[in-house]
Amino acid sequence: MSLLDIHVLGSPILRQETERVETITPELRRLVDDMFDTMEAAKGIGLAAPQIGRRERLAVIHADDTRLVVFNPELILKEGNVRGEEGCLSIPEVFADVTRFARIIVRAQDIDGAVYEVEAANLLGRCLQHEIDHLFGKLFTDRLSLLKKRAAMREWEEEKIYYPKLLRVLPVGDLPPERASSPRGAVPGDAS
Repeated sequence: MSLLDIHVLGSPILRQETERVETITPELRRLVDDMFDTMEAAKGIGLAAPQIGRRERLAVIHADDTRLVVFNPELILKEGNVRGEEGCLSIPEVFADVTRFARIIVRAQDIDGAVYEVEAANLLGRCLQHEIDHLFGKLFTDRLSLLKKRAAMREWEEEKIYYPKLLRVLPVGDLPPERASSPRGAVPGDAS
């Protein structure tokens, strides 16, 4: 098991579009295992390659009792709209209601390169859409109204001081090392 550092909001790679994966190598297979380990250690349900500093069009998901590896995913069907709360491993402690498609079909490649389609709604559908957004440089905060985005960014301003290198280092539960020994809201090094 190898835990990877998670890039947080402000890291340039989160805004870059990923590159299509042409060949699934043994190194990418190991990366998938490490991504699942990292996602689970961070108590997440999805993790995309840019979040761990990689440029491959790849995400891993474990939601609604479904575990998926998605290489080169694309939405091929989108129906309806539904609002629901979202958070992100790259924007810890910030949550907001986001409108997503209610039902989707995604075409992707699995760990063996085989093309498959998955129909999803509820949490799985939301998670797939969230992770696919990451692969194109979008974050859930980009889908908020201006007022809600400002509120989320105010929350992030208070939180980001715990990630001075724009990295979330595991495995201290879901807290960065600086926070593991600090009470919530205390600035590292602050004696008050």
